Amino acid sequence: MTVFLQSVISGILVGGIYALIGIGLTIIFGVMRVINFAHGDLLMLGMYTTWLVFSRLGIDPFVSVVITGPVLFLWGAFLQKTFINRVLNALPQNQILLTIGLGLIMSNSIMLMFTSDYRILTTTYSSSSFSLGGISISEPLLVGFLITAAITGALYWFLLRTDTGQAIRATAQDRDAAQLMGINVQAMSVLAFGIGSALAGVAGALISPTYYIFPQVGSTFTLKAFVIVVLGGMGSVIGATLGGLIIGVTESLSAVYIASGLKELVVFVLFLGLLLFKPSGLLGKTRA
Repeated sequence: MTVFLQSVISGILVGGIYALIGIGLTIIFGVMRVINFAHGDLLMLGMYTTWLVFSRLGIDPFVSVVITGPVLFLWGAFLQKTFINRVLNALPQNQILLTIGLGLIMSNSIMLMFTSDYRILTTTYSSSSFSLGGISISEPLLVGFLITAAITGALYWFLLRTDTGQAIRATAQDRDAAQLMGINVQAMSVLAFGIGSALAGVAGALISPTYYIFPQVGSTFTLKAFVIVVLGGMGSVIGATLGGLIIGVTESLSAVYIASGLKELVVFVLFLGLLLFKPSGLLGKTRA
C-alpha cells in the first residue's frame, strides 16, 4: 500500500505540471481553433530561459517564473500577431504546417545558439525529499505543484471574474457572436496565444530542476499536451487539469507496476481506449 500511495502522490505532483501545459494548449485551441504543434517548443524556450537566468544571474528556477512567464507571453503574442493570425481562416492543414514550421525554427535556433548538448539545472534541492507518514515526497515536485495550483487558481479567477476573462470565454464559445457583441476578437486571440505560451514557459521553468534540457525536448511535451487536452476534452480548462493529473498518475503507476520503459505506452493505450467510448473526452461536448 505504501508503494501504491507513493506512486499516486508522485503522479499527482508531476500531473499538476502536465495540467499547466495542457491548459495553455486548450486555451489557444478554445479561442482560436488552432492546433498548435509548436506548444512543446514554447515549453522548451521556457526551460532555456530558466537555465539562462539561473546560470548567468543566479535566480532560482521557481523564482524565475516571474521572468519566464512574461517573456513567453510577449513571444507568443508576437508569433500570433505576425504568423498565426494570417492562417486563422485557412485550411487546418495549413495551420498545422505553420505551427510545425515555427516549432522547428525555434528548436533549431536554440540548437545553433547552445548546441544539442544536454543541460542540467542543478540546485541545492534538486534531489531533496522529505518523509510524510513513510511516503517520500520530492521537494522540487511539491514546490512546483504548489506554484502550479496557485497559477491555475488565479487563471480560473481571471477567466470567471474579470471582463477580459469573460471576453476570452465568449470568444471561445462563439467567435462571430462575440464580435457582434462588440468584443475585439483579434485582441482576444493575441491575448489567448500569449497566455497559452506563458503557461507553457512557466511549466518549462517548473520542470527544469528535475528534467534534462535540450533543444528537442519540446516534441515529447507537444505529444503529451495533445493527449492531455483530448483526454480532458478539447477546449475545456477543467478537462485539461483533470487530464494532466490522470496522465501523471498513470505514468507513475505504470513505471512501478509494469515497467518504466512502458509507461508512455500505457498512457497511449488508456488514451485510445477512452476515445473509443467517449471521443469528445472526459469533459468535452460533441459538436453538431
